[in-house]
Amino acid sequence: MSTDPAPSAQPLIHPDGRPITVMQVLPRLVVGGAERGAVDVAAAIQRAGGLAIVASEGGPMVHELERAHARHIKLPLAPKNPFTIWRNAARLARLIRKHKVDIVHARSRGPAWSAMWAAKRTGARFMTTFHDTYSAESAWKRRYNSVMARGQRVIAISDFVAEHIREVYGIGMSVIRTIPRGIDLTKFDPDRVPAERKIKLIHDWSLPDDRPIILMPARLSRKKGHLVLVEALAKLGRKDICCLMVGDDGRRTTYRENLIAMIHECDLDGAVRLLPQTQDMAAAYSLAAVVVAPSIKAEGFGRVPVEAQAMGRPVIASDVGGFRETIVNGQTGLLVPPGDSQRLSVALGSALDLGPEDREALAAEAKANIQARFTRERMCAATLDVYRELIFGTRPAEEPIGIGADSAHT
Repeated sequence: MSTDPAPSAQPLIHPDGRPITVMQVLPRLVVGGAERGAVDVAAAIQRAGGLAIVASEGGPMVHELERAHARHIKLPLAPKNPFTIWRNAARLARLIRKHKVDIVHARSRGPAWSAMWAAKRTGARFMTTFHDTYSAESAWKRRYNSVMARGQRVIAISDFVAEHIREVYGIGMSVIRTIPRGIDLTKFDPDRVPAERKIKLIHDWSLPDDRPIILMPARLSRKKGHLVLVEALAKLGRKDICCLMVGDDGRRTTYRENLIAMIHECDLDGAVRLLPQTQDMAAAYSLAAVVVAPSIKAEGFGRVPVEAQAMGRPVIASDVGGFRETIVNGQTGLLVPPGDSQRLSVALGSALDLGPEDREALAAEAKANIQARFTRERMCAATLDVYRELIFGTRPAEEPIGIGADSAHT
């Protein structure tokens, strides 16, 4: 049973009857956390009586915006070239004036610089969403990142990110609003994945029907911890398993080659397989005996443990970053030290050995955790409350989620 808060009764409409117009800006509308959030929030804006505009270079998710009756405006917002960023500021300023945009909501650093300057020229409110703890190896990079902390409101996607913003950029909690990412529970629901979809994936991937499946959905990147998982599997010493590493390499062919070599060195060629990203992750989770997220670098949020819990699957993840907030250790999953292949191996053995009753109990706890805290509806309702706060200067009587703030900052 979902415990999502009911949407605010206050629509996104000015006192004179004009709809509140929100323009979200980001580089592209490809599949990703920032992009998913932009599309979901745009649909919520439209349902609340406002006008939603998304400016980006486009991508496969544009059709979802159109289905939600939101508007997409194509702009070259992906380049990080300073001259392009400056020109985009002028383009966005013209759009703000033309469409009477009230709030500009930036979700990425390059577009955020353009959006901030455009908002200053036009008087529109400016806010951001911090989707990760951006690396800052140099003073220039730190300054480049700092635009994400310059909004009148700054949304952090986890308490971990909120604390990073406070410590690194000195932003007070009167400005920060913690709103975790939310998932679509109509999509990630084990009761809504028919057998036909599972059978299709089994056929497409030529999966064995007599081995438990360990699933690691992640792009092929060293920081995701594939090598740690291979080491853990070698220490586990079981040949009756099938580990699926599902994700594209993003042209990181060297890392893929190193990973394949390590799999071979550990004599795991028959147990570990590298597979491309699938469009039916719900079916993939349904096939898994355990889902693993062994990142060696802290992630701002991390969608895999949330999706897996919603599907009632045991999750093992690194004890860092946003994972600490989405997994109830020992109840909905297990947290292990990052990079510790021995502890990961022990955790894998425990998860694989769970009996039917323990699996059923864990699944119930995991699904309840996500339904109560990490749904798309909850995320959208909280984001719309931030928009109302910027326009009307008021906050909800109760903080629906995240870190509380002391006073409004406009």
